[in-house]
Amino acid sequence: MEGPSRLFDILERQLARFPRPDALAYKYDGQWRMYSTQEVVRIIRELAAGLIRVGIAPDDKVAIVSYNRPEWNFIDQATQRIGGVLVPLYPTASISEWAYILKDAGARILFVESDELLQKAHQMKESHELPQLTAIYRLTPGQGAAGWETLRLTDEALLAEVDKRADAVEPDQLATLIYTSGTTGDPKGVMLTHANILSNIQATAQVLPLYPSDKALSFLPLCHSFERMVSYYYIYQGVGIWYAEHIDKIGDNLREVRPTVFTTVPRLLEKVYERIVSVGMSLSGLKRAIFFWAHGLGINYEYGDEKHWWKGWQLKVVNKLVFAKWREALGGNVRFIVSGGAALQERLARIFTAAGIPVLEGYGLTETSPVIAVNQEDVRYRKFGTVGPPIPNVEVRIADDGEILCKGPNVMKGYYNKPEATAEVFDKEGWFHTGDIGRFEVGMFVKDKIFLKIVDRKKELFKTSGGKYVAPQPIENRLKESFLIDNAWVVGENRKFVSAIIIPSMDNLKEWAEQNGILVDGEEALLNHPRVLAKYEEIIRRVNDNLSRPSQIKKFRLRNDQWGVDTGEMTPTLKLKRRVLEDRYRQLIEEIYWEDKN
Repeated sequence: MEGPSRLFDILERQLARFPRPDALAYKYDGQWRMYSTQEVVRIIRELAAGLIRVGIAPDDKVAIVSYNRPEWNFIDQATQRIGGVLVPLYPTASISEWAYILKDAGARILFVESDELLQKAHQMKESHELPQLTAIYRLTPGQGAAGWETLRLTDEALLAEVDKRADAVEPDQLATLIYTSGTTGDPKGVMLTHANILSNIQATAQVLPLYPSDKALSFLPLCHSFERMVSYYYIYQGVGIWYAEHIDKIGDNLREVRPTVFTTVPRLLEKVYERIVSVGMSLSGLKRAIFFWAHGLGINYEYGDEKHWWKGWQLKVVNKLVFAKWREALGGNVRFIVSGGAALQERLARIFTAAGIPVLEGYGLTETSPVIAVNQEDVRYRKFGTVGPPIPNVEVRIADDGEILCKGPNVMKGYYNKPEATAEVFDKEGWFHTGDIGRFEVGMFVKDKIFLKIVDRKKELFKTSGGKYVAPQPIENRLKESFLIDNAWVVGENRKFVSAIIIPSMDNLKEWAEQNGILVDGEEALLNHPRVLAKYEEIIRRVNDNLSRPSQIKKFRLRNDQWGVDTGEMTPTLKLKRRVLEDRYRQLIEEIYWEDKN
């Protein structure tokens, strides 16, 4: 068969070339259920027939709000096969945001996963006018809405109509509307075509090869463009996709599934690293010494260290004594991990790679389907601290002000119903303006290969009252390298100096305090203990040593708070929502700078 030209063709490619018994897998009632490629194809066609029966026409919008599960794929590809457009919603988004997206997209039907989400959907319908939304279906058994399986039909005439509709879908036809998380203003619907996303899949296949022998664990939200494209890529390459039960079950599922590849965001790797260091802190004697010997080798690791006689020998020793246990905790079979969605701490990439778990950082946006650049499995095309070389078919250049510009078949058609917003991000030459600041660096092994380094978000750069620009994200990442810091937010716009709000890693801090003989009553007392404050001053001093004077942190505050998606301080890909934090900590920030006036 010819190469796929529409997204739903990739499943036909898998069926023809490498059908597998576990095309998709998920745990139902505590037991893994595998769907074969043949079964997935059949379910999708039957569901597509049902969508036609209930009136879904080409270009109609079908919405879904669900965590990762096989039914997500069934609905996505059934919608595509009849020329429809899938609109994913984040389960954690507010009712008002759901309503805005459904109204803006004009969604005809909505699929929801659970009782909780169904109740939320009914509340939304009661409180907002959504005349085009004619039906709600649920993905799990229960009351309150018809189940998705009631739409599956085996009517021959309707199945023939499904195939007729599929034949009529063009590559440049809209496949999905993915709404940005809306950290500023209302969400914008990114219009991505079949050709946009397929170009990204085919380019990725050239630099990050996967094989039918591979198995993937999926836990990043499918409603985000990163995991969505990667899932299509898994299907394209014949990789089995196993969906994790829940974010809290990832560790268990890794050991059960034993995947060879998975994708993640830096925040989850940071959590894994913190747990590893916490274990090391609890050791004593020789075991503790060996652990931190391995840790030191890891955070200072460079590609090629294995070939150096002394470093190579040390790595072999700690590999057997320490790193083998890390690999086993991730299932024991991981070939590589791809990290995206936010900036990755460089030392995390180093220490995991030293441990035989290569972490390959990539970069992209929803508007670019999403990948623009990625470090590759081939060591020659990797460089720590960068997001790798641009992928094939994608042009990248750096504007005079440092902004990263992009051109290629992966770039969106525009923002849905927002021609003015679309015009703002494309220049007269057709370059898409990413809003990120970056630069090019040369590689270690292939000198004519350029690597892209992200400096910060253009909109996140701020200027002090002294007129100096500060990039907060790299500073925040340097702070989070400490095992005593869970999260950090750097502020200072239009102020005389830079400050930081720091969320300590309380478990690690308590362990450190106990080992250092600090006995207090309660967490607040611990955060205010002079020796604890002195420790954080020491951490900040080390970070400041590598910063220009205008970027150095002069004051900080410790807060025993939790920042998350549900509480509103972070996006679904675990990036800080700076405007939310500004509102939440406005008084504290004023106190920091008021003190300096007195």
